[in-house]
Amino acid sequence: MAGSQQRHDTPDTLEGTLDERTRTELEAATFRRLVQHLDENRDVQNIDLMNLAGFCRNCLSKWYRAAAQDKGIDLDYEAVRERVYGMPYADWKEAYHKEATPEQQAEFKARNPDH
Repeated sequence: MAGSQQRHDTPDTLEGTLDERTRTELEAATFRRLVQHLDENRDVQNIDLMNLAGFCRNCLSKWYRAAAQDKGIDLDYEAVRERVYGMPYADWKEAYHKEATPEQQAEFKARNPDH
C-alpha cells in the first residue's frame, strides 16, 4: 500500500499482560466486531474503504484465507467472503453494491497504482 505506515519494531506493550490464548481470543472478538460493524454499515462501499483505509471487505476475506493457509487449512475463497459479507458475495453485490464514481475511481488509481 502506497503511503501506508508500518508498525515499528517496538516491544509489544501487552506482552506479559495477556497470555497467548487470551490475546488470541481478544483479537478474534475484535475481528468479529469489525465484521459486524461492516455488516451494519452496508452503505459503506468497498471503494470508500480502499480509498480511506487501504483495505476492504475483500481484503479481509483474503487475509482470513491466507491465515488459514498459513496453518495448512485450505478454505474456499467464496465461503470466506460469505463469512465476511454475511451472505454470498453475489447477493451482497446485487443488494448493496453501487458503481464507483469517476472521482472514486481516480482516487483509487492514484492511491493504488499497482492494483
